[in-house]
Amino acid sequence: MSIKGVEIRELKVLGDERGNFFEFLRKEYANLSDFGQIYITTAYPGKAKGNHYHKRKIEWFCVIKGDGELVLKDKNSGEQEIIKMGDSNKVVVKIPANVLHAIKNVGQDTLYLLAYISEPYNEEDPDTYKEELI
Repeated sequence: MSIKGVEIRELKVLGDERGNFFEFLRKEYANLSDFGQIYITTAYPGKAKGNHYHKRKIEWFCVIKGDGELVLKDKNSGEQEIIKMGDSNKVVVKIPANVLHAIKNVGQDTLYLLAYISEPYNEEDPDTYKEELI
């Protein structure tokens, strides 16, 4: 089962005695013509963030520290999907427009989420529609 347009890409981990290197997003992965916005957000243990969808924007999520469950729901078909992300599953998830999304910290420590969104935030046209998912 997979919601149409959602893509999950395993991260290639390059590492040595100094630490690890992961490629989050490359031009060829995203097929982008313009640059949007990169942001980092945190969630405390047991807390959820998101609970919204976009009609135009596309997002890519990567939990860089901690463990989370990303809950997705296709606004058109009603199909739902849960993806484990973070220390236990190093993936990047593409979330297309019209997919309701929320991420919950299921770990014991603060969750750190790195995200790219296809359009920078615009207060006058936020393209963010709140809806409770989790």
